Amino acid sequence: MVRKESRQAVRVKKHMKIRNRFSGTAERPRLAVFRSNNHMYAQIIDDTVGNTLASASTLEKEIKAELEKTNNVDAAAYLGTVIAKRAIEKGIKEVVFDRGGFIYQGKIAALADAAREAGLEF
Repeated sequence: MVRKESRQAVRVKKHMKIRNRFSGTAERPRLAVFRSNNHMYAQIIDDTVGNTLASASTLEKEIKAELEKTNNVDAAAYLGTVIAKRAIEKGIKEVVFDRGGFIYQGKIAALADAAREAGLEF
């Protein structure tokens, strides 16, 4: 009998492969993205000490108030601009993009493009 691995398990395996290739440093932290069925989360992480330097999610009141829905491409693009602005305020201009094992299309690509347009380099 053929047993198919769950999508979640496949995504976690992909994410670990990605994480083995690079990590965030103080000079160039990691922009980690996670998306659930209802919300999106973005964090800028310095892996050398394990600190989150900046974060944003569609759960926050001020971000949620600007959005019609919290799980579509428009929400992802808005979240990308917000995380980029917060990073630039803290003096972070260059990051390493960690797509979290998700395919680079749709919401993930929209978030990345919006972050680039708002001033982050990756």
